[in-house]
Amino acid sequence: MTHDAIRAVIPFKKENAKSRLSGVLSETQRQKLAICMLFDVISALEKSGKFDEIDILNSSFSSILNTEFPLNINVLLNEENLNDALNEYLRKSAEHWNGTVLIIMADMPLVTEKQIIELTNMTADVVIAPGSGGGTNVLLIRNPEKFHVDYYGTSFLDHLRIAGEAGLGVDVYDSFFVSTDMDEPDDLVELLIHGKGRSADYLRSAGISLDTKTGKLELNKKS
Repeated sequence: MTHDAIRAVIPFKKENAKSRLSGVLSETQRQKLAICMLFDVISALEKSGKFDEIDILNSSFSSILNTEFPLNINVLLNEENLNDALNEYLRKSAEHWNGTVLIIMADMPLVTEKQIIELTNMTADVVIAPGSGGGTNVLLIRNPEKFHVDYYGTSFLDHLRIAGEAGLGVDVYDSFFVSTDMDEPDDLVELLIHGKGRSADYLRSAGISLDTKTGKLELNKKS
């Protein structure tokens, strides 16, 4: 058990994963990449040594039935949309657990234990790690009974507002590795340059490489 008990939750969706990468990867490849990215995030959380529980919030058990997660991972079913599912999770955490909750997205394969430790060591009521384009990639919430999430659009600004309206102090954690999620083909360039986990290895095994002279992806797709 850690001194400051923290529970991590990772929303995960395998079906139609990363549709904006369809020009680079097939549907099967996108699903495999999604699983690899999820495992990279789990690895960073585990190596940080900061968490008492790590939960995966999934809308369909069938999509991950054949996935062998580490023994300390809990898979929770919630068929609601992202906001409703996470807000229900926060309510239940406040009622039954009363500890800090970290929400982290599953498409951040560059994150390492270093960033997780730095972020969780920040002392504000709410710590927000922004994603590119005004999104939110990580939320650390020390008072889950006073906070709710509002993802999509410029959710970073929405979460700043929600914390302010609740009278909660906010720190912003700014990190390239945390802000870089895999939404567009250009993001895969960053993964091939900086990635050291399963996701980068999978891209290379799928025939995706980087032309170091042009900085562009080279596609030699495999099934």
